[in-house]
Amino acid sequence: MWTVQDAKNKFSALVEAALAGTPQEVTRRGRPAVVVLSSEEYHRLLAGAVSARESFSEHLLAFPGGEIERAGARPRDVSF
Repeated sequence: MWTVQDAKNKFSALVEAALAGTPQEVTRRGRPAVVVLSSEEYHRLLAGAVSARESFSEHLLAFPGGEIERAGARPRDVSF
């Protein structure tokens, strides 16, 4: 784990470690802020997320309960 200051000062070492296959976590003010990882690992994770995602229509069709019951109210007559 790197602090932001250490990551700035030793950026080349941080990149080398990420390229070696170990994601590098950077903290700011003692709290986790970002993770640096290789481009290859990033694209592998992105491809997995995209392939696992369902389409919007599949999401809507998965709505529990099937058909939605419509209210039986009729519109009232309006005169202009």
